[in-house]
Amino acid sequence: MTQRTIKISYGNHNDKKVIFVKFEKDIQLIQLIKSIPNSGWSPSKIAWYLPKNEINLQILKDKFQDKADIIFEIKDEPAIENILPETISQIEAFKKWMEHKRYSSSTVKTYVDSIRVFLKFYYTKRAEEITNQDMVVFVNDYIIKNKLSFSYQNQIINGVKLFYREIVKSKIEVEKLERPRREYKLPNVLSKEEVKLIIEAPINLKHRAMLSLIYACGLRRGELLNLKPLDIDSKRMLLLIKNAKGRRDRIAPLSPKIVEMLREYYKLYRPKIWLFEGQNAGEKYSERSIQKVLKQAVKKAGIKKPVTLHWLRHSYATHLLENGTDLRYIQELLGHKSSKTTEIYTHVSTKSIQNIKSPFDDL
Repeated sequence: MTQRTIKISYGNHNDKKVIFVKFEKDIQLIQLIKSIPNSGWSPSKIAWYLPKNEINLQILKDKFQDKADIIFEIKDEPAIENILPETISQIEAFKKWMEHKRYSSSTVKTYVDSIRVFLKFYYTKRAEEITNQDMVVFVNDYIIKNKLSFSYQNQIINGVKLFYREIVKSKIEVEKLERPRREYKLPNVLSKEEVKLIIEAPINLKHRAMLSLIYACGLRRGELLNLKPLDIDSKRMLLLIKNAKGRRDRIAPLSPKIVEMLREYYKLYRPKIWLFEGQNAGEKYSERSIQKVLKQAVKKAGIKKPVTLHWLRHSYATHLLENGTDLRYIQELLGHKSSKTTEIYTHVSTKSIQNIKSPFDDL
């Protein structure tokens, strides 16, 4: 299976406003879209559709974010309808408070979207009237009913906790709001041979350098695209990753091999502002474009797995562990705040597991 793409847009079907979800025929994606209540197939549009007034874009993001690249052919979901004007003011105050506290733009958007979804569910109530029991009803009738993930439920609760603690003094007792039991999923990891095939697949030097640097330093997609030429310290053989997740800076070691590739790339492209720029000088390379680069590389490499850019980061961490790197150093290199986050790679490392002899061999 090659990297899959889903296109999401607004439209009309049988005189009703709907959200269209379009992708090439894929059994797993079809099963996912069918699991959403009131989904349907439109032969004329050659796309699946969902009632616009019964679902929001966050549900679709959460359903498909790990399964395919999502392309939104719409700007943003329209403003929440049918909620009280004072509630809208409180949401705006919440947004301004987070911006004042210097939360990252992605966190602000995530929490504001979360609180909007929750308050829209109780659009007839003032925010101050909502209770802890209302949260229980919301989880059962909205999150569980729509088969949304543990992480999405946790995200909603985090947003509600912060909103009610800082903006609304109400009947909700923030301390008693319980997050869902943690879901444990193993990270997807490629073999070194598969990584080599992927990063050597592109003919274009820029494309090869981007994929190589993600793996060579365990970068997140946004961290790669935010790099500037001065962030590469070739004398100390270090990469400076500024303002990464959680607004933390960190450094990662650079290998002579990747430094040589980056020098060759710099001489050829001469980037002005960003290390990797788009077609126009000074324009940051787009997230959508780097996803396409990976998709083409995976296809050319003949790999049948639904590889994402984050798989390269997971593979970097796992391969470090298998090479004997201490887990504490891997935590620092990845920029993890908690060691528990890094410990998950011990469950996918094959170094020790492969040495275990199966009792089947003694039969």
